[in-house]
Parts: sequence; C-alpha cells; structure tokens
Amino acid sequence: MTDSKALKEKVALSSIFASAVLTLGKLAAGLFSGSLALLSESGHNALDTGATILTYFAVREANKPADEHHHYGHAKFESLAALAETGLLAGLACYVLVAAVHRLWQGGEKVDTSWPVFAVLGVSIAVDLTRWLTLRAVAKKTGSHALAADSLHFASDLLSSILVLIGLMGNAYGFQQGDALAAAGVALFIGLAGFHLGRQTLDNLLDTAPQGLSEKLRAVIVRTPGVVSVEDIKLRPNGPLVVGEVGIAVARSLPLDRVAEIEADVRARVAEASPETQVSVTAAPRALDDETLTERVMLIAARKKLAVHHVFVHHLGDRDCIAFDLEIDGAMSNGAAHEIASALEDDIRAEIGAEMEVESHVEPLQGHALTGHDVDAAMLTAVSDALRKVAREGGVVQDIHDVRARMTEEGMVVNFHATVDPALSVAATHAAVDAVERAFRGATPGLLRVVGHAEPAPSLARL
Repeated sequence: MTDSKALKEKVALSSIFASAVLTLGKLAAGLFSGSLALLSESGHNALDTGATILTYFAVREANKPADEHHHYGHAKFESLAALAETGLLAGLACYVLVAAVHRLWQGGEKVDTSWPVFAVLGVSIAVDLTRWLTLRAVAKKTGSHALAADSLHFASDLLSSILVLIGLMGNAYGFQQGDALAAAGVALFIGLAGFHLGRQTLDNLLDTAPQGLSEKLRAVIVRTPGVVSVEDIKLRPNGPLVVGEVGIAVARSLPLDRVAEIEADVRARVAEASPETQVSVTAAPRALDDETLTERVMLIAARKKLAVHHVFVHHLGDRDCIAFDLEIDGAMSNGAAHEIASALEDDIRAEIGAEMEVESHVEPLQGHALTGHDVDAAMLTAVSDALRKVAREGGVVQDIHDVRARMTEEGMVVNFHATVDPALSVAATHAAVDAVERAFRGATPGLLRVVGHAEPAPSLARL
C-alpha cells in the first residue's frame, strides 16, 4: 500500500512538470504564429498545469489514513480534485469554442506555419502520448480517480494537438479556416473529456454503487454455509476501494461463536470475489421453518437466561401442550419463583401462540458451591454395594463402577458410572438409571444428591 501511495505521488508530480513545459512551449509557438488553435492549446495546458498541481495535493491528502473525523479515510479528496478539473475543462471549452466561431465568422485568418511551430507540436504529441500511457497504467493499478482524471487530460491534449497539427497544415496550404476549425475541434474534445470526467466524479461523490457488483456479491454470499438469506447490501465507492455493509440472516439457534465464524466467512468470500471491496457484516437471527417446539422453548428461555430441561410436547388435535422443568435458585421465595415462571410461560405463548397450553415445574437450582470431603473407605464400600444391589434388582443397569461419595454440610453427594446395552434408547436408559437413583435415595438416609452416568457395555458394543 505504501508503494502504491508513493507511485501515485511520483507520477502526479511528474505531470506538473510535463504540463508546465508544454504550456510554455505552446504559448510561445501560439504567440509566434498567431494560431488560435495553438493559443487555445496553451490555455488548455495552463489549466492542466493547475489541475495537475491540484491533483498532486489531492493525492497526498487522499493518502492520509482514517482519523476520528474521517472514519472512511480521505479518498474523497481525489474526487473533489477531479470535480474542480471538470469545471476548468468546461470553462475552457466554452471560451475556445466562442473564439473559434468568432474567427470562422470573420472568414479565418492566415497564421505563421514555420518549422518551430511544427516542432513544438511534435514534442507536445510525444509528451502527451507518454504521459497518457503512464498515467492510465498507474491510475488503473492504484485505483486513483485523480490520476485517471489527469490521464484523461493528457489524452484530450494528445488529440487536440493532432487536430491543431492538421489545422495548421491546412492553413499552410491556403485553407485559412483550418486553424479556427482545429480550435473548435479542440473545444469539443475538451468538452467531451470534461463530460466523461464529470460523470465519473459525480458518481463517486454521490456514492453510486458500482454497476452489477451488488448482484455479484449477493450470489456469492448466499452460498456461504450458515447464511439463511441476504437481507441487504449497501455499497459505495471510496477512492480505489468500495466499502459497504452486508446484512445476513442466520438461524437464531446458532451459538454466538458460530455466528461470528459465518460473518468472517462472508467477509473472506467478498474479498475473494472483489478484492477492492471491504464490507462489514451484520447477522440477524431468524426463526427457521424446521425449528421444533422444543428448540423454540429452549431459545426463549435462553434469552431470559433461564435453564429449562425435560421439555415435553404433546399434540392434542387442534392445539399443543408444552411442559418443562425450570431451574430457579433454591433460596428464592416461592412467590418470586412463581413470577419468573409465569413470565416465561407468557413469553412462550406470545411467540408460539396464545392458545398454547404451557406448564412449568420449578426445581431448585443450587445457588452456591458446597464444601465437602471424600468419605472413608468403609463408607465408600457400603455405598458401592448398595448401588450394585438396587441395579441388580432392576436388571438393566450393569457393572456399577467409578463410585465417588463426598460428604458436604448439606448431605452426601454420590456419583457413579454404569453400563447398559448400547442398543437401548436414550429414554429407556434414562428411565433405568433414574430407577436406580430413586431406589438408592430411598435406602440412603442423609443423601443430598446422586448422579449416574450410563455407558454402552463394551462387550455388547463390539457385537
């Protein structure tokens, strides 16, 4: 980027020198010969010199980074310089055209067509051609609007000089209107160049989106995994770059880190499809048609930072019933807990349907960490034997192992692992482990909590 900025400033500075030399040469030749076309060209070049000076300072200003007052940088300075050049071109074109028409009305005028005049024109054509090719290449490489405007100036200078050359040759062979006609042609070229430049500059200043780019990016973004739809694309040119905003829709059930990944993926795909385009991406959550009622209840509760489980959905013909367990701080009063549960039920009905039957079962949520210690070996053995006994009676849960028992100030906490048939369903597995827990709880006084973890039996899993 630094090399690009230095290159832009270098060619802008060299353009000032080239324009100044051509201005002086054409002015001298015009005064020497009395050619209106040459004098018009010297005026054209004088304006070009001023414009290239303006371009140089605009390019330097545009190269400054973004700051607290210009969040998108200073690239618009180039467009302002190009707009000023457009005005200069329009004014010069009108002046030259009026002068040319006036001279044609008087029947033309004999001008001096000696070799110094043609020499100045030859040098001018060579310089204009070189500067036009150089500036066009650098403007295309760096995306500089000001340098593009400058290249357009030198292109119009080149054509104008050729017209002047033709007009002077005609005048040399006795066609006295040749010089005035060449001047009129120069005015038309200047006017056309100004019109083209002005249209591009206004598009840039008015934030006109590059034609077809929105459709191209929309097609790329909508194919990004995780993007449900493209809600909005706003683009505007900013010097050599195109900046903008992209709004996408994602499933509201996605976690925040996954949403951030999708946004980053969209930015990367945009940069790949259009390297000069920089966008910010905003993702909006959307309810998808394939969301289950259970998922919707879980999402509504998550937005309120409430923990629910055992969501049960029952279809009853023309209506649905939903029941779930809601965990609330066990130290909270029953009245306060009821208000929280009722508010959650109301939110569920508001989103899913007022006719929905919603029932919540409040369970105490431990609000603080308990301090405890491992029980002694004898107690651990007794706990393990009791668990194995109730498991044998149920006949489904096998191989009780990895038993841990800790004593806390509120009672004993027991955790254990067991194996079950790997083909058993989750619901059946839960029911079997829950039966062991209930039976153990009934046989163990002072038990605060027992938690069982079921694993597939290795020998059966290999069959």
